[in-house]
Amino acid sequence: MPRSAWRHERDTPSLSEVFRTIAVGSGTTRFRRFLSFIGPGYLVAVGYMDPGNWATSLAGGAAFGYTLLFVALLSNIMAILLQSLCARLAVASGRDLAQACRDAYPRWVSIPLWIFAELAIIATDLAEVIGTAIGLNLLFGIPLEIGIFITAADVFLILWLQNKGFRWVEAFIIALLGAITVCFGVLIAQADPEWGAVIAGFAPSREIIGNPDMLYLALGIIGATVMPHNLYLHSGIVQTRAYGLDLPSKREALRLATWDSTIALMFALLINCAILILAAAAFYTAGENNMTEIDKAHLLLEPLLGSSIAPVLFGIALLCSGLNSTVTATMAGQIVMEGFVRLRLQPWLRRLITRGFAILPATVVILIYGTEGTGQLLILSQVVLSFQLPFAIVPLVMFTASSAKMGPMVSPRWLTGLCALIAVTIIVLNVNLLATVLG
Repeated sequence: MPRSAWRHERDTPSLSEVFRTIAVGSGTTRFRRFLSFIGPGYLVAVGYMDPGNWATSLAGGAAFGYTLLFVALLSNIMAILLQSLCARLAVASGRDLAQACRDAYPRWVSIPLWIFAELAIIATDLAEVIGTAIGLNLLFGIPLEIGIFITAADVFLILWLQNKGFRWVEAFIIALLGAITVCFGVLIAQADPEWGAVIAGFAPSREIIGNPDMLYLALGIIGATVMPHNLYLHSGIVQTRAYGLDLPSKREALRLATWDSTIALMFALLINCAILILAAAAFYTAGENNMTEIDKAHLLLEPLLGSSIAPVLFGIALLCSGLNSTVTATMAGQIVMEGFVRLRLQPWLRRLITRGFAILPATVVILIYGTEGTGQLLILSQVVLSFQLPFAIVPLVMFTASSAKMGPMVSPRWLTGLCALIAVTIIVLNVNLLATVLG
């Protein structure tokens, strides 16, 4: 690749403490090499199950039944394609998305992009604060006002995991994903949904565009699924693998990393859809169409499903979801700050700063509106993420489509075209929603 392709030489990588710390054996079988790449995709998949996603999926399933399952499927396809570009950018250029933006654009462009990325992480963190606090309240009766401050203590968990090694972080994430899967498997079995209607829900519906309320929730689902911080996160954590730097080794690394993220995101689709299916089967069929508060959903599960264990499983899954999301958001925040402005803070300090920005609005909403306002705030945070998406997607597509920057690993035209279409679709939907709200 020509030296002029990027304006600067690669500098110290983000997450330098775990950079290329996981060995990829060159003399082993392909399957064993694939096993060494398993992990980053599941950290990305956490975005499907964060508490903000719960709010949009519960609200969508309760209000419109199984109709928005198509949006969940569409979001999953978008995520698979975009995450493959993240892996391509990382492997081909040795840069994460934040570093690439800083290198490619002048400061008057890169600084606003950094601010937008930080706002997206704060919106993500806001959902985690509220979701984790609700989980603590549902399981242990801890008041929300206290629970949101307890969430700040997760920094010690993250530091402990990082000190033990990146594989421990990945194992922690996958274990919690397994717990969420078991909880929802039992809940879906108890809800006994109409499987014919579930299958029909994956078909597109014109009503999604024509109904402003449905479009609002659809955008929330997209924002909760294809999360902006995930694009920065994936392009950073792929580089924890010590793959070879010659072209054949890079091509194999890209292929294995793409398989990792694709399998993980398909697994996450099942959980994402399970939340919506549970809401449709339990609440929509019972006429409980206004389900914007997670704690309300928790209270209604026992009488509607006739199971005393259902609320407990719901609370456990929610708490696991919040804990999972805090780990990935912390790493994404570190990648964004180090990549855009080369500002390296201690992880605990970085985490407390971000968490402080999230705790403030959560506290204000709870004190003024009580628990009734948390659901609406969660949905709003996910719509904000949808509006932030183009500011991450457009640079990603441009970088990976550039043969000067990517060399022989430039993105194929069909992939660039599809991802460009995704960006245009999200922008058009955002503009349509703005026009509807302002009109």
